[in-house]
Amino acid sequence: MIPERDCARSDAEVRRTAAAFARPSLGRALLQLLTSFGPFVAGCAAMYLALPLSYPLALCLALPTGLLLVRIFIVQHDCGHGSFLASPQANALVGRLCSLATLTPFGNWRRQHGLHHADWNNLDRTSGGSDIYSACLTVRDYLARTPRQRLLYRLPRHPLIANVLLPPLVFVLLYRVPFDTPRGWVRERNSVFLTDAALAVLFATLAALLGWREVLAVHLPVMAVASIVGVWLFTVQHRFETAHWSREGQWSFVGAALAGSSWLRLPRVLHWLTGNIGFHHVHHLNPRVPNYRLDAAHGAVQKIRKVRGLSLRDSWHAPWLTLWDEASGRLVRFSQAEDQALHGATHGREHGMTDPTPAARYRVTVTRRGPPPRPFGWEVCRRGDGAEMMRSSETFQARHEAIADGERAARNLDALPDD
Repeated sequence: MIPERDCARSDAEVRRTAAAFARPSLGRALLQLLTSFGPFVAGCAAMYLALPLSYPLALCLALPTGLLLVRIFIVQHDCGHGSFLASPQANALVGRLCSLATLTPFGNWRRQHGLHHADWNNLDRTSGGSDIYSACLTVRDYLARTPRQRLLYRLPRHPLIANVLLPPLVFVLLYRVPFDTPRGWVRERNSVFLTDAALAVLFATLAALLGWREVLAVHLPVMAVASIVGVWLFTVQHRFETAHWSREGQWSFVGAALAGSSWLRLPRVLHWLTGNIGFHHVHHLNPRVPNYRLDAAHGAVQKIRKVRGLSLRDSWHAPWLTLWDEASGRLVRFSQAEDQALHGATHGREHGMTDPTPAARYRVTVTRRGPPPRPFGWEVCRRGDGAEMMRSSETFQARHEAIADGERAARNLDALPDD
């Protein structure tokens, strides 16, 4: 048992420890820019030189070049959080420079991503919309849909579609239009169009100098590799075997960061190529920690609150985990949810249900299993009189602070010049 006083103190200590690393370093930032753009440009040049000799050789070079583009995207990601450099204007400038390589409109993506950080792994806030990678339905809600609705929900989330076919289309085509940007976000919508104009000038120049076939043969494979790897990383950051999701009233800031975001244990070279984003639990504890300090911040946080790492081998199962089972308190596959519903059919007939629906079958199964486990981020604490009580290990005030911080970051965009 953890004394109630220690519950709050431990969470506050974890947040203070992560905040100590929220310090940009100009030297390390400039070094990362040099070691990201330099090898990336060299990789693209090598692919252009290899094209006349052997296109399969050029395609082989697309793999390391695409991984270097992921590293550039993490720089853009940090600039969006205002963590890469100390100056907001410098972050905006570098972020827009990165967007010419990543094909991702900086201003629009920055605000959209800020909403994710306001309330992640919350079943009441992330169960719909266009985000199919970090959003999640419960088994009960999924089975309550009609067969056609379940098919339409399930089809785009198949790993082959969601993690292989869609990512290149999203970055190359879908980001060319403000497809899910509210009309009231005028600056963000303009950032899409201005980025498109800049990209048109850039690639028209490359096509005039090198030939449009050569430009497509080099940059499309690179973007395909980068987008597939990047989207896979984003998928496993919040959907993995031991990840926890909760309802609005049970949501906890530190709990959602440490138990709902992954620590992906990668080889050192892959941590370097992916900008340390594998330490995603620390990133959610404090988005102001720049990627070049995440490793050190993780080591400090780990001394206070142990977090179980996710191996590269275990991460391959993550794209199949798409529904939250409130009965067992874990993520499950679509097939597991369907099996639960079919298994409950027999019990439903025993309860007088002549033709139980999938959702009703699931309710019967849940009833027979007993109550769901305690919500994550909550702990059993002992009061002074010896009685036990359930309390959140993070106050709701901290959770609202997190939401306010995300909204504040979005409002601060108005102080920056147009894209």
